[in-house]
Amino acid sequence: MPKIEEKKKIVADIEEKLRSANLVIFADYRNINVEEMSDLRNKLRAPGVEFKVLKNTMTRFAVKNLGYEDFIEHIEGPNAVLFSNEDMVGPAKTMYDFIKQYKKLEIKIGVLEGRVVAPDDIKALADLPSKEVLLAQVVGTMQAPITSFAYVLQANLSGLVRALNQVKEQKEAS
Repeated sequence: MPKIEEKKKIVADIEEKLRSANLVIFADYRNINVEEMSDLRNKLRAPGVEFKVLKNTMTRFAVKNLGYEDFIEHIEGPNAVLFSNEDMVGPAKTMYDFIKQYKKLEIKIGVLEGRVVAPDDIKALADLPSKEVLLAQVVGTMQAPITSFAYVLQANLSGLVRALNQVKEQKEAS
């Protein structure tokens, strides 16, 4: 009986991770050696990111309990699962960079904010600029009108000063 309770706890833990994660990626890690797997895990060490190898049986139960029956068929063979609670772009980008480097990892399917997504959608997510770059672009876009407005005000003031200076010179000349 304790073994069944332990398995139920594992399934509940997987369900909670699937429910709370913004991004979940299922990947086939066949032919990856220990050194390469360690390299990938080190690259994925970030707050809110977890990368685990899970038992397929336990994962199937958790997926079924959450209503994701349509991708149970993808949970075949060796599966490594990435859970990301915060950043979605960074971990996806790291996974695809690893694929480019070693050409051994294969993305099977994912869940993005509760929706089942194909590997192409995860690739599109990975191709987005990082959060910091996007924030910098937004700030730059917001600053542009303010900078232009300040330039216009400054140009008007300098024009007024030049006009007053010319009037002064004309009065001094006469």
